Parts: sequence; C-alpha cells; structure tokens
Amino acid sequence: MAKKEFLEDFKIYLKSEKNFSLHTIRAYCADVYTFLLWIDELNFLEIEPDKFSEYIRFIGQINYTKTTIARKIASIRAFYKFLYQEELIEYNPADNISIPKQTKSLPHFLHEEEVENILRGIKIETPAGYRNRIILELLWVSGMRISELSSLNYENLNLEQNEIRVFGKGAKERIVLIPDKTKEGLINYIENVSSLICKTPQNPNSPLFINYNGYRLQNQSIRKALKECLKNINFNKYVTPHVFRHSFATRMLERGADLRIVQELLGHSSIKNTQIYTHVSIQRLKDVYETTHPHAN
Repeated sequence: MAKKEFLEDFKIYLKSEKNFSLHTIRAYCADVYTFLLWIDELNFLEIEPDKFSEYIRFIGQINYTKTTIARKIASIRAFYKFLYQEELIEYNPADNISIPKQTKSLPHFLHEEEVENILRGIKIETPAGYRNRIILELLWVSGMRISELSSLNYENLNLEQNEIRVFGKGAKERIVLIPDKTKEGLINYIENVSSLICKTPQNPNSPLFINYNGYRLQNQSIRKALKECLKNINFNKYVTPHVFRHSFATRMLERGADLRIVQELLGHSSIKNTQIYTHVSIQRLKDVYETTHPHAN
C-alpha cells in the first residue's frame, strides 16, 4: 500500500472515528505528509522512537510557534495510533512522544461598550450592512463560533423559544439562546432583508445567511465585513469574530453565570477549556480594583 493510500485511510479515520473538523483533518494530514517526506526512503512502518526525537529537534529549528509544533506532534501521534489500531504495526513507536507544554495566553475580549460601539459603526442602510450587523450581534449574544453561524440553515431556528440549534466541533449538537431584541432583528432580516440580497427559497435546509448570488455566506466574507467596519470607525483593538465569542463568555462569568452553564453554551467538551475565562474575569476585577480603589497603588 502506497503512502498516499495510508493517508486516505487516516483521513477517513479522523472524520468517522474522531469526528474532527475538515480544517483539523487537513492540518493533520499535511503534518503527517511532511513527516513522511522528511523520513524519505525509510519505511514509516518500521520507524524507531529516536527518529521522532530527531524530527522534533528538526522542526524546533524552524520558526514555528509552540502551538504549531504541538499540533504537528499530535498529528504524528494520531497517525501511529491509527496504524496500531489497524494492526498495521506491532507496537506504537510514537506512544511516548511528549507534546511540549504551552503557556496559555489569556484570550482577547471586548467590553460591552466596545461591542456596542462596533455594532453602531455598521451601516445598516444597505441589505448587506443589515445582514452583517445581525451576524456580529448573534456572535456577541450567543457565543457561537463563526463556522457554526455561517453553516446555519432555517431548520436550525426555533425563534418562538429564542433558540438556535448549532453543530460545533465534531458535529456536536447544542442549543444557544438569543435575547428578544436580537430575535426581532433576525426576524426582520428573514422577512424583509434577505430577499433584497438575493431572492432565494427559504426552505428548511436553505442557508440562513447568503451573499448576492444566493449562496451561503462564507467565513471569510464575515471576517472581511468586520475588518471594514473596524477600519471605518478607527477601532484599533485587535478583533476577530472569535473575539466576540470570548467576550460573550467573559461577560457571562462576570455577571455570575455558573461555569458549567457557560461550558454548555460554548459547546466545550471539557470544562478546562472554559476555565480560562475565569482568569480573564479575575484579571478584569484586578484592573477595575487598581484603577478605582483609593489604596490600590
């Protein structure tokens, strides 16, 4: 069996067994392919553990971030775990490869007034402008990922209950909630604005957010709209669509929401992923304390 055939089987394994996203599958397969090119003529089914150490030293000399190196190692470990499970190798030589510890930086987030400033800066006089505003507002009030939002269909909406059904990483289904004000704006988009962008059927499986050709609005288009808005209002803080998700989580915790509830709303598989926002909240409390308390300095 050729290397490419092994990679194709590995790709199927990542999709069907691990439920990885398409983006992650591409990254893992690219990482493994690079490793296979590096070992050149060596039989990758007979690799010894010290070869992995040599490869880690090699990629460590390249200007990769710690996150990228960790992912490359994780990709190789996953590949050899797959080979072992399929009984293509007698033992897993990558079993003891350690992934370097990463120092987790606190996520960027926006204060509520900053979000409102951005939303006000979007010109809603045009259909696309109105659509872009409701998209960013949805990211802010629901904590959805940009990929979850762009993949929404009409069948995902239960607006009578202020609910939206989304599919997160690994096709995990969850319900996110939206306030009445956002619901009203979304209904107006559906009933009056969407047809001005492009007249397309609003069937259950039709995309909710569309471009002028009637096709599903892609992530890149949402990022571009946000970038243009920030430029128009001279907003200098670093902001991506994902920052709205961080801001949602931070605001919820600052207002006393239970960590488990926030975990559920964000769709985190582990509460460890949610706990980083408690550090953000604590930092926010410290900032407020130091700037307002008379004896703080």
